[in-house]
Amino acid sequence: MPSLPAPGVDRRLFLTSLLGITAAAAGLTGCAESSAADAAEGVSTAPLAAKVPAGTSLKIASYQNTQQLQFKLAKLGDPPFTVSSWLNIGAGPDVINAFRAGSLDVANNAGIPPIQAYYQGFDAKIVAINITRKPNYLFATKPGSDIRSVADFKGKRLAFSQGQAQGVVLLRALKKAGLKYDEVELVPLTSNQFLTALQSGQVDIAPLGNTQAPAYLAQYESKGARTITTDVVDLLNLLWAPVSVLNDPAKAAAVAAYIPYWAKGQVWAYENPDAWNEEFYVKTQNLTLAQAEAITELANKPLYPPSWDEAIKWEQETADLLAEGGFVKKFDVGELFDHRFEGIAAKSVPAEYRR
Repeated sequence: MPSLPAPGVDRRLFLTSLLGITAAAAGLTGCAESSAADAAEGVSTAPLAAKVPAGTSLKIASYQNTQQLQFKLAKLGDPPFTVSSWLNIGAGPDVINAFRAGSLDVANNAGIPPIQAYYQGFDAKIVAINITRKPNYLFATKPGSDIRSVADFKGKRLAFSQGQAQGVVLLRALKKAGLKYDEVELVPLTSNQFLTALQSGQVDIAPLGNTQAPAYLAQYESKGARTITTDVVDLLNLLWAPVSVLNDPAKAAAVAAYIPYWAKGQVWAYENPDAWNEEFYVKTQNLTLAQAEAITELANKPLYPPSWDEAIKWEQETADLLAEGGFVKKFDVGELFDHRFEGIAAKSVPAEYRR
């Protein structure tokens, strides 16, 4: 299976066009053969240590420094371990590469990257779940398009990123509309290419984050571009880590200690939109207050399920959907979850956020 292209990123266009915090993705590594070094060792089943040993450190992903800012504003204090580095990466392909290089210990992603990592032969596990109930993505048409529904996607060129949430949202939308993969043309791109591909007419449709749509329409609606909404959701917002990290008792304890910080930081941002708009979007992303408010109005309420049953079912459906298209081989996604961490996030937040 061929690798997706590794494009150059027009960073200026990307930042000025987007109103969201979608990660700029690197090209997807091809379907690599399983590596004995990566997959030989199963995850530990030993109980998590009650206390993080002194001297323990973690390397944590924090796209656009979101985590540190949330922790600071929420006044959560320092975690009981050292953060040796915060990595400004968020896209699944980038995270997988950092995991492989040993430069990252824990990351925040959607449900698709762990599936992609498994298919590439890299062993990592999910340790925390935040359920997303409202759609985070919609579909945008190129300027001058007559497309008005998902049914109209038949025979059209669709921007498709296999290793990112946008790709799964597209596949789920096609399935719900009764369209087969061979009835459309899936154009392999990464999410940071979608806007340029739409603007140039390289594709007819691209999935965009809800927060990206206002900027795109402001520029191209007068030229015939439009958006198409669906009820398709990308259910999972998760934390995951390499098995090599989770098999280290000290690091596993640190990951468990980090989960409440992650959950509480998200809850704080949701409960304090005015402060978050000003401190994050306005001061660090250079957006106007009106743009920031438009983004937070679309925000999902964070929900941390005490049981992972729903998450596992959704992840299995996603893996099966990818397998149906020949993008991965069919497998049991139960292998992706480390149940030692189940419920930690839920126990760390008020009852209204436990679902």
